[in-house]
Amino acid sequence: MVARHDLTTDPRLQEDLLQARRGTAFFARKLNELTDEELDGGTRLPGWTRRHIVAHVGYNARAIARLIEWAATGIETPMYSSPEARNQEIDFGATLSPTALRNLFDHSAVHLSVEWRDLPDADWSNEVRTAQGRTVPASETAWMRTREVWMHAVDLDNGATFNDIPAPVLERLLKDITSAWRTRGSDTGLLIKVTGTDLTFGDTSATDPTVVAGPLPAVVEWAAGRGSTGVTAAGPAAPASEVPVAPKWI
Repeated sequence: MVARHDLTTDPRLQEDLLQARRGTAFFARKLNELTDEELDGGTRLPGWTRRHIVAHVGYNARAIARLIEWAATGIETPMYSSPEARNQEIDFGATLSPTALRNLFDHSAVHLSVEWRDLPDADWSNEVRTAQGRTVPASETAWMRTREVWMHAVDLDNGATFNDIPAPVLERLLKDITSAWRTRGSDTGLLIKVTGTDLTFGDTSATDPTVVAGPLPAVVEWAAGRGSTGVTAAGPAAPASEVPVAPKWI
């Protein structure tokens, strides 16, 4: 009989999987609050309707499930055959009927959860490759999914905000984003401070940095390119205290 609980016994991984499933449930709640007609509405992502976001999140679950199958079997199964194929898939998904689109999200989420559930401890360290070409252990897929569902629940633009995202997820998002900036060298002279905490990111070696500061949800919202409400800026790149546009993340 197939196990009805996760086979992994790693407490950290169990917590990561729980966070991903909670994010999936949150996205599902925001999706269910939308009428079929509202799926045609705009989002916080330029050029994408809510249909595009739902299709993307659904197909993303399928793509991550392919990575888990790769980890389980050792047979290479990429997330997508190409970036073009990924984009075409999303565009196609956005044309589905409301019922089919909702079923895509529901069924793909269940499929991914089952793939995670049935992967034994020994296989979680097996390496797979992300759509960006990074080689990571299969355990990284829990975070990959967590990031997608929490962020895109906000992008649906029907009431969710960055304040709804758990603080541990926000902190990890900020680390991801600022690490990407550092890799590209686009954080030069830019220092990010989370008010009320000791969290500081960006170019900590700058002698005269532009400092962007604010509460954690607001700082992550700005860093992710979703707006600058609630953050302040001071320094060379912020004349008249205007908040600069965040460097490109993805």
